[in-house]
Amino acid sequence: MKLNNIFYSKSLILLALAFLALGCTDDDNVIEDRNWQLVWEDDFEGPEGQLPDATKWTYDIGTDWGNFQLEYDTDRPENVSLDGEGNLVITARRESYSGSAFTSARITTAGLFEQAYGRFEAKIKMPTGPGIWPAFWLLGANIDQVDWPQCGEIDIMEYRGQEPNVIHGTLHGPGYSKGESITKSYGFTNDRFDKDFHVFAVEWVEEYIDFYVDDFLYQRIRPDDVTGEWVFDHSFYIILNVAVGGNYVGFPTDDTPFPTSMVVDWVRVYQEI
Repeated sequence: MKLNNIFYSKSLILLALAFLALGCTDDDNVIEDRNWQLVWEDDFEGPEGQLPDATKWTYDIGTDWGNFQLEYDTDRPENVSLDGEGNLVITARRESYSGSAFTSARITTAGLFEQAYGRFEAKIKMPTGPGIWPAFWLLGANIDQVDWPQCGEIDIMEYRGQEPNVIHGTLHGPGYSKGESITKSYGFTNDRFDKDFHVFAVEWVEEYIDFYVDDFLYQRIRPDDVTGEWVFDHSFYIILNVAVGGNYVGFPTDDTPFPTSMVVDWVRVYQEI
C-alpha cells in the first residue's frame, strides 16, 4: 500500500540504533532532525501498458549520451510503462532499433519539475545482468546554459548489473567528473538489490549532500570534499533510466537476461519546513 504523508520526519532513536548496529560512529555525520514537506510525487497508478504521466515526465530519446551506451532510448510502452500494480517499469530489450542493438528508456522531469535542495527519494527494484546500468539521478537544470559538468550531477543511485549487491552514490562537477567524481559504494553481504525494493535518497542542503539506502546514511559530501567548484546551489531535475553498455559497466554478455527491467514503486520530493 502506498503512503501519501504530507510530512516526513526521521526517528533519531531508530537511526541511532541502526548506526550502532552497523558500527557507524562518525561524529561529523550527525543527522539533524528535519521536517520535510512533500511537494512532488508520482505513485505510478494507472492501467497496465499506460505511459507515465505526461504532466510529470518527458523522454530523452536517442543513444550514447556521451557514455558509449549501446541502447536506443525510446518513448514506447515496450520500454517504459505502468504495470497496472502501482509501478513504473523501464525495460531494456535486445532488439534492432534505429541502428542500435538494444532499446530502453530514459525519462526526465526536465521542463516540468525542478528544485534546489530537499529530500529526493525513490523506491526501486533493480534489474540484473552484466552490462546493465540503471540509475536514479539529478541533473542541473542550467545544463543548456553552462553545459556538463558545470551544471552539476547528483547520482542518487547507480548500479552495475554484474554487481547486484552494490550501489553507488556520486557527485559530478567541474574538476571532479567521470573517473574523478566524488563517489562511495554501499553494499550487502547477504542480499541483492534485484531481489526486492529498496529506498534510495539524498538529503540536499546548503552545507552538504547526504546519501541514503533504506534511511541509512552511508555518505556525506561537503563543499570542502570536492576538488573543484561546488555547483549544487541551483535547481536540478530528475532522471530515471536503464542503460545498456557504456563506459561504466562494459558490454552485456550471453549471461545478461533480456528483457530486464527496473521497477519503480514511487518517486517523492520534499522541502524542509
